[in-house]
Amino acid sequence: MDLGISIAALALTVFGAAGAAFLAVMLMAFTDNCPQPTCDIDAGVTWVFTGFGAAVVIAVAGVVATIVALTRRVRAWPFAVGTLVLCGAACLLGILGYTAAVGG
Repeated sequence: MDLGISIAALALTVFGAAGAAFLAVMLMAFTDNCPQPTCDIDAGVTWVFTGFGAAVVIAVAGVVATIVALTRRVRAWPFAVGTLVLCGAACLLGILGYTAAVGG
Protein backbone atom coordinates (compact mmCIF):
# COMPACT_ATOMS: atom_id res chain seq x y z
CA MET A 1 0.00 0.00 0.00
CA ASP A 2 2.79 2.39 0.92
CA LEU A 3 4.65 1.63 -2.29
CA GLY A 4 1.52 2.17 -4.41
CA ILE A 5 0.67 5.51 -2.83
CA SER A 6 4.28 6.67 -3.12
CA ILE A 7 4.54 5.75 -6.79
CA ALA A 8 1.17 7.31 -7.58
CA ALA A 9 2.05 10.57 -5.81
CA LEU A 10 5.45 10.81 -7.52
CA ALA A 11 3.88 10.05 -10.91
CA LEU A 12 1.30 12.79 -10.32
CA THR A 13 4.14 15.12 -9.38
CA VAL A 14 5.97 14.47 -12.64
CA PHE A 15 2.90 14.65 -14.88
CA GLY A 16 1.45 17.65 -13.05
CA ALA A 17 4.72 19.57 -13.24
CA ALA A 18 5.05 18.75 -16.94
CA GLY A 19 1.52 20.01 -17.56
CA ALA A 20 2.14 23.18 -15.57
CA ALA A 21 5.42 23.77 -17.41
CA PHE A 22 3.62 23.41 -20.74
CA LEU A 23 0.99 25.89 -19.57
CA ALA A 24 3.67 28.35 -18.46
CA VAL A 25 5.50 28.13 -21.78
CA MET A 26 2.25 28.72 -23.66
CA LEU A 27 1.45 31.69 -21.43
CA MET A 28 4.85 33.22 -22.13
CA ALA A 29 4.72 32.44 -25.85
CA PHE A 30 1.30 33.96 -26.41
CA THR A 31 1.48 37.08 -24.26
CA ASP A 32 0.52 39.53 -26.97
CA ASN A 33 -1.38 42.06 -24.87
CA CYS A 34 1.01 43.58 -22.36
CA PRO A 35 -0.12 47.06 -21.24
CA GLN A 36 2.98 49.15 -20.57
CA PRO A 37 2.16 50.68 -17.15
CA THR A 38 1.39 47.31 -15.56
CA CYS A 39 3.48 44.89 -17.62
CA ASP A 40 6.99 43.70 -16.85
CA ILE A 41 7.74 40.68 -19.03
CA ASP A 42 11.20 40.24 -17.48
CA ALA A 43 9.69 39.92 -14.01
CA GLY A 44 7.14 37.47 -15.38
CA VAL A 45 9.81 35.24 -16.88
CA THR A 46 11.78 35.45 -13.63
CA TRP A 47 8.71 34.32 -11.68
CA VAL A 48 8.19 31.34 -13.98
CA PHE A 49 11.81 30.21 -13.93
CA THR A 50 12.07 30.68 -10.16
CA GLY A 51 8.86 28.75 -9.48
CA PHE A 52 9.72 25.89 -11.77
CA GLY A 53 13.36 25.84 -10.67
CA ALA A 54 12.19 25.47 -7.08
CA ALA A 55 9.78 22.73 -8.16
CA VAL A 56 12.62 20.78 -9.79
CA VAL A 57 14.77 21.02 -6.65
CA ILE A 58 11.82 19.97 -4.47
CA ALA A 59 10.99 17.08 -6.82
CA VAL A 60 14.54 15.73 -6.82
CA ALA A 61 14.80 15.99 -3.03
CA GLY A 62 11.38 14.38 -2.59
CA VAL A 63 12.15 11.48 -4.91
CA VAL A 64 15.43 10.83 -3.11
CA ALA A 65 13.75 11.02 0.31
CA THR A 66 10.97 8.69 -0.84
CA ILE A 67 13.39 6.14 -2.26
CA VAL A 68 15.52 6.24 0.91
CA ALA A 69 12.42 5.74 3.04
CA LEU A 70 11.27 2.84 0.87
CA THR A 71 14.64 1.11 1.08
CA ARG A 72 14.69 1.53 4.86
CA ARG A 73 11.19 0.02 4.98
CA VAL A 74 9.63 2.97 6.78
CA ARG A 75 6.58 4.95 5.67
CA ALA A 76 7.44 6.72 2.45
CA TRP A 77 4.09 8.08 1.33
CA PRO A 78 4.31 11.26 3.46
CA PHE A 79 7.47 12.21 1.56
CA ALA A 80 5.85 11.51 -1.80
CA VAL A 81 2.63 13.37 -0.97
CA GLY A 82 4.62 16.26 0.50
CA THR A 83 6.64 16.43 -2.69
CA LEU A 84 3.43 16.55 -4.73
CA VAL A 85 1.97 19.36 -2.63
CA LEU A 86 5.16 21.44 -2.49
CA CYS A 87 5.82 21.08 -6.23
CA GLY A 88 2.25 22.07 -6.98
CA ALA A 89 2.58 25.12 -4.76
CA ALA A 90 5.87 26.16 -6.40
CA CYS A 91 4.42 25.80 -9.89
CA LEU A 92 1.27 27.67 -8.90
CA LEU A 93 3.27 30.52 -7.38
CA GLY A 94 5.38 30.76 -10.53
CA ILE A 95 2.33 30.98 -12.78
CA LEU A 96 0.49 33.41 -10.48
CA GLY A 97 3.59 35.59 -10.23
CA TYR A 98 3.88 35.64 -14.01
CA THR A 99 0.21 36.57 -14.37
CA ALA A 100 0.57 39.38 -11.84
CA ALA A 101 3.77 40.68 -13.47
CA VAL A 102 2.27 40.96 -16.95
CA GLY A 103 -0.93 42.51 -15.67
CA GLY A 104 -3.29 39.83 -16.67
